[in-house]
Amino acid sequence: MNPSASSSPSGGSPASDWVRVEYAAYGLPGVVRVTLNRPDAFNALSEQLIDELQATLAAIARSDERVVVLAAEGRAYCAGHDLKELRATPSPEFYQKLFARCSALMMTIQRMPQPVIARVQGIATAAGCQLVAMCDLAVAADTARFATSGIHYGLFCSTPAVPLSRNVPRKAAFEMLVTGDFIDAAKARELGLINHMTPLDALDTDVAALAKRICDKPPAAVRLGKSLFYRQLEAGIEAAYQMADQAIACNAADPVAQEGMQAFVEKRKPNWNA
Repeated sequence: MNPSASSSPSGGSPASDWVRVEYAAYGLPGVVRVTLNRPDAFNALSEQLIDELQATLAAIARSDERVVVLAAEGRAYCAGHDLKELRATPSPEFYQKLFARCSALMMTIQRMPQPVIARVQGIATAAGCQLVAMCDLAVAADTARFATSGIHYGLFCSTPAVPLSRNVPRKAAFEMLVTGDFIDAAKARELGLINHMTPLDALDTDVAALAKRICDKPPAAVRLGKSLFYRQLEAGIEAAYQMADQAIACNAADPVAQEGMQAFVEKRKPNWNA
């Protein structure tokens, strides 16, 4: 089942080539599909992509749309932050602003009145795993995999830790964070990171079915319910993000993380003793 496009929603604005927006997706009025479209870079969250996705979602949040599907083009759902960009600007000030903007994007997803469904067709690592965890719901292909892999490059995934630890049991979250190991879709469902697992060729059908089930409910109740759900459940998340922003910005400026990112750029193993 393929989404179809229509005109922009009320209060909306057109997206760039890196963020595609389709209205009346899956033939369902009120369903918007937002697609990360940077497949050659595994949909890495560069500064530009963060800003464009933020603007797109903020516009949809002001509209009367009912459900948002957050999808991605290519083999990867999202490979996290763009390490080439991070390495190119080794400045604590740049890192602080970048991670704060990314956290603001994540909070936009939670604060949107519309339920947001992650449609996960491939790997979701680091901030990409964070993106899945921040979505209200997630449907993944049975071939999808998830990891908070920053530790491999000297970066503890401080900001992904915030929603991850609020989605999966504490010890499972910490194991993912300190090992960087992948978990498959079946394990992600078992832990509660995703709601449903399905064959790749049935992914759109299952996402559409879930979206329709939400659209069948009274929109005012859904919007009120989402707001209440997070207000009572996540009362401390902003303070957690502020601490995580500072931690990951300081971490990213550390020589160990700089070496890890440089090794990634040069496609070699990091030299932790450099």
